[in-house]
Amino acid sequence: MTESAKGRRAPRKPSELRDVYEFLGEVRLRPGMWVRRSSLQHLDSMLVGYRVASEIHGIDESFEFWNGGPFAEWLWKRLGMSYPSALGWAVEIERAAEIAEVPAMEMFFSFLDEFRSERGERQATEEG
Repeated sequence: MTESAKGRRAPRKPSELRDVYEFLGEVRLRPGMWVRRSSLQHLDSMLVGYRVASEIHGIDESFEFWNGGPFAEWLWKRLGMSYPSALGWAVEIERAAEIAEVPAMEMFFSFLDEFRSERGERQATEEG
Protein backbone atom coordinates (compact mmCIF):
# COMPACT_ATOMS: atom_id res chain seq x y z
CA MET A 1 0.00 0.00 0.00
CA THR A 2 1.36 3.42 -0.87
CA GLU A 3 2.01 6.03 1.80
CA SER A 4 -0.78 8.30 0.51
CA ALA A 5 -3.31 5.45 0.45
CA LYS A 6 -2.62 4.56 4.10
CA GLY A 7 -3.98 7.87 5.38
CA ARG A 8 -7.19 7.85 3.32
CA ARG A 9 -10.45 6.48 4.57
CA ALA A 10 -12.39 3.98 2.51
CA PRO A 11 -14.82 5.45 -0.02
CA ARG A 12 -18.49 5.52 0.89
CA LYS A 13 -21.34 4.32 -1.27
CA PRO A 14 -23.50 7.07 -2.82
CA SER A 15 -26.46 5.80 -0.75
CA GLU A 16 -24.50 6.67 2.41
CA LEU A 17 -24.11 10.35 1.46
CA ARG A 18 -26.46 12.99 2.87
CA ASP A 19 -25.84 16.02 0.69
CA VAL A 20 -23.79 17.60 -2.09
CA TYR A 21 -20.95 18.45 0.26
CA GLU A 22 -20.56 14.84 1.33
CA PHE A 23 -20.52 13.92 -2.35
CA LEU A 24 -17.80 16.50 -2.93
CA GLY A 25 -15.90 14.98 0.00
CA GLU A 26 -15.85 11.70 -1.91
CA VAL A 27 -14.67 13.49 -5.06
CA ARG A 28 -11.90 15.16 -3.05
CA LEU A 29 -10.83 11.78 -1.69
CA ARG A 30 -10.54 10.20 -5.17
CA PRO A 31 -11.02 12.79 -7.92
CA GLY A 32 -9.73 10.50 -10.67
CA MET A 33 -12.40 7.94 -9.84
CA TRP A 34 -15.24 10.46 -10.11
CA VAL A 35 -14.22 13.11 -12.62
CA ARG A 36 -12.97 12.40 -16.11
CA ARG A 37 -9.53 13.97 -16.73
CA SER A 38 -9.99 15.93 -13.45
CA SER A 39 -11.97 18.47 -15.47
CA LEU A 40 -13.91 20.97 -13.41
CA GLN A 41 -16.28 21.33 -16.34
CA HIS A 42 -17.12 17.64 -15.96
CA LEU A 43 -17.54 18.15 -12.21
CA ASP A 44 -19.86 21.09 -12.90
CA SER A 45 -21.96 18.86 -15.16
CA MET A 46 -22.09 16.18 -12.47
CA LEU A 47 -23.24 18.74 -9.90
CA VAL A 48 -26.00 20.00 -12.20
CA GLY A 49 -27.08 16.38 -12.70
CA TYR A 50 -27.05 15.91 -8.93
CA ARG A 51 -29.32 18.92 -8.51
CA VAL A 52 -31.71 17.89 -11.27
CA ALA A 53 -32.01 14.38 -9.79
CA SER A 54 -32.63 15.89 -6.35
CA GLU A 55 -35.46 18.00 -7.71
CA ILE A 56 -36.98 15.07 -9.63
CA HIS A 57 -37.02 13.02 -6.44
CA GLY A 58 -38.41 15.86 -4.33
CA ILE A 59 -35.31 16.33 -2.20
CA ASP A 60 -35.19 19.83 -0.75
CA GLU A 61 -31.52 20.73 -0.56
CA SER A 62 -29.86 24.08 -1.07
CA PHE A 63 -27.60 24.15 -4.10
CA GLU A 64 -24.85 26.73 -4.38
CA PHE A 65 -23.25 25.64 -7.65
CA TRP A 66 -25.43 27.10 -10.39
CA ASN A 67 -23.69 29.66 -12.57
CA GLY A 68 -24.80 32.86 -10.86
CA GLY A 69 -25.43 31.01 -7.59
CA PRO A 70 -23.80 31.73 -4.22
CA PHE A 71 -20.51 29.92 -4.96
CA ALA A 72 -20.10 31.62 -8.35
CA GLU A 73 -20.94 35.05 -6.93
CA TRP A 74 -18.41 34.54 -4.14
CA LEU A 75 -15.81 33.30 -6.65
CA TRP A 76 -16.07 36.34 -8.92
CA LYS A 77 -15.18 38.55 -5.97
CA ARG A 78 -12.45 36.16 -4.80
CA LEU A 79 -10.86 36.20 -8.27
CA GLY A 80 -11.13 40.00 -8.45
CA MET A 81 -13.49 39.90 -11.43
CA SER A 82 -15.44 43.09 -12.00
CA TYR A 83 -18.40 41.23 -13.54
CA PRO A 84 -19.78 37.67 -13.52
CA SER A 85 -18.41 35.22 -16.04
CA ALA A 86 -20.86 33.82 -18.55
CA LEU A 87 -18.55 30.81 -18.88
CA GLY A 88 -19.16 29.64 -15.32
CA TRP A 89 -17.16 28.94 -12.21
CA ALA A 90 -15.52 25.76 -13.55
CA VAL A 91 -13.95 27.51 -16.54
CA GLU A 92 -12.77 30.45 -14.46
CA ILE A 93 -11.13 28.21 -11.85
CA GLU A 94 -9.45 26.20 -14.61
CA ARG A 95 -8.10 29.45 -16.09
CA ALA A 96 -6.85 30.67 -12.71
CA ALA A 97 -5.26 27.29 -11.98
CA GLU A 98 -3.43 27.30 -15.30
CA ILE A 99 -2.01 30.75 -14.56
CA ALA A 100 -1.02 29.69 -11.03
CA GLU A 101 0.36 26.38 -12.33
CA VAL A 102 -1.62 24.30 -9.84
CA PRO A 103 -4.08 21.50 -10.54
CA ALA A 104 -7.57 22.90 -11.13
CA MET A 105 -9.19 20.31 -8.86
CA GLU A 106 -6.85 21.31 -6.04
CA MET A 107 -7.71 24.99 -6.56
CA PHE A 108 -11.44 24.20 -6.62
CA PHE A 109 -11.29 22.46 -3.25
CA SER A 110 -9.19 25.26 -1.80
CA PHE A 111 -11.81 27.78 -2.96
CA LEU A 112 -14.62 25.55 -1.71
CA ASP A 113 -13.01 25.41 1.73
CA GLU A 114 -12.68 29.21 1.79
CA PHE A 115 -16.28 29.66 0.64
CA ARG A 116 -17.62 27.32 3.30
CA SER A 117 -15.38 28.76 5.99
CA GLU A 118 -16.61 32.28 5.29
CA ARG A 119 -20.16 30.98 5.53
CA GLY A 120 -19.37 29.24 8.82
CA GLU A 121 -19.88 25.73 7.45
CA ARG A 122 -17.99 22.58 8.31
CA GLN A 123 -15.28 21.69 5.82
CA ALA A 124 -15.81 18.78 3.41
CA THR A 125 -12.62 17.15 4.72
CA GLU A 126 -14.15 16.95 8.19
CA GLU A 127 -17.27 15.15 7.02
CA GLY A 128 -17.70 11.45 7.02
